[in-house]
Amino acid sequence: MTSDTTILIADDELSVREIIRRYLEKEGYTVIEAENGPKALQMLYEQKPDLLILDIMLPGLDGYTIARSLRNPESKDDSDFNRNIPIIMLTARKEEDDRLKGFELGADDYVGKPFSPREVVMRVKAVLRRGQQASDTVPSNEQIIAIGDLSINPNSRTVHLNEKNILLTAKEFDLLLFLAENPQQVFTRNQLLNQVWGYEFYGDDSTITVHIHRLREKIEPDPNHPTYIHTVWGVGYRFEANPS
Repeated sequence: MTSDTTILIADDELSVREIIRRYLEKEGYTVIEAENGPKALQMLYEQKPDLLILDIMLPGLDGYTIARSLRNPESKDDSDFNRNIPIIMLTARKEEDDRLKGFELGADDYVGKPFSPREVVMRVKAVLRRGQQASDTVPSNEQIIAIGDLSINPNSRTVHLNEKNILLTAKEFDLLLFLAENPQQVFTRNQLLNQVWGYEFYGDDSTITVHIHRLREKIEPDPNHPTYIHTVWGVGYRFEANPS
């Protein structure tokens, strides 16, 4: 997955874009660039890249706003974006709250400045590889998983609750599918990171907490009293096979 893979670098610093572009092009990727938020949105809409390297502090529209537009489109026009495009956040901010906010908005990974361009390339490869593995491991004859009012279709990667389509990010879907395929089993955060994100993930287990919270907001009738995804205090999470 190189020569036919297009990566958009959205960063207002020319030097940052140039060094990342050189390293990615050496690996055979096609690279396009945007120096501000509005241009990044335009290129996402018109060129539909396969991965987005997104600086948080973009002029015009910041990275958080762009990520939110991708993951939660508010208009019909926005729905033409690739909502599942992998996002690697690129920022000088290193505070945990900023990192968690990025993950809350659906970022797949996070790189803090200053960074090694080789590290960025490694993370790009890891994120793309995880996405490819997820699509390759879905059997063509996989049956729809129906639990209570929730149905999960591994083939189309769609989720319905009371017959209403629920929009999930790629990682939200992967996490939900893994839990639903292993009901009643308790998994620690580290186990879920390894199973869903893979050993090459560079984040921490707070990523799981954020994604569980987002899933509950989307699929639970009452997120404060979960029906499907239960917390096992001091251990991790369990998916309930017989919700009441």
